[in-house]
Amino acid sequence: MQRYFLNNTQFQETSAVITGDDAHHISRVMRMESGDQIIVCDEDKVCHYATIKQLDGQEVEVTLDSIIEAQTELPIEVTIAQGLPKGDKFEWVIQKATECGAHQFIPLNMERSVVKLDAKKAMKKVERWNKIAKEAAEQSHRQWVPTVTDVQSFKQMLEQAKQYDVCLFAYEETAKQGQLAQLKQTLNEMKEKQKLLVIVGPEGGISDHEEALLLQAGFKPCALGPRILRTETAPIYILSAISYALEL
Repeated sequence: MQRYFLNNTQFQETSAVITGDDAHHISRVMRMESGDQIIVCDEDKVCHYATIKQLDGQEVEVTLDSIIEAQTELPIEVTIAQGLPKGDKFEWVIQKATECGAHQFIPLNMERSVVKLDAKKAMKKVERWNKIAKEAAEQSHRQWVPTVTDVQSFKQMLEQAKQYDVCLFAYEETAKQGQLAQLKQTLNEMKEKQKLLVIVGPEGGISDHEEALLLQAGFKPCALGPRILRTETAPIYILSAISYALEL
């Protein structure tokens, strides 16, 4: 069943109105008709079974039938802050990490990031990244569409980190030293609805200078198993570990 994410302003007490690209998708792409059922979700992670009442090319009006009780969100809010990788790797990370339950993504300019985006290119990229997150959230039956922030500097990210309950950074030197328990220990101590920020470096990793700044800001280094992972693999490993520890 097709799933659509709406703003709270699109909901009335017993109905909702779908507009824009979603209305076009329902009417023109899926060729749905009155009486067909879909799922609509609001900004508070509440999802409803809904029946199409009437539609044209511009708007789709639906009747809200019942609330879906199943919970598909991770019990904690996980933000992935990723040093900008080369090519389309970050698009892949957004898609797969959304499927795995990420709450938010922060694209980072880091010392070893090869990719450098000017303001105009960054704006187009962020728009595309958010579209990818929305499509992945619909496909994976999420109750929430992860947001992708504007590209941030390392300094901006450190300032924003103060909003989180726990902050980690994936650091391969920790794995090399055999210190493998930090991620497990952190997850054992976290409580429901707490916020976790995890930093993942680009292809070249996190620099010594960045490591020092992270430690100074209260971040804890964590290994992702005894092997060294690619930058695009690390977020998926982290979210899988979180799901296993807290959901299964």
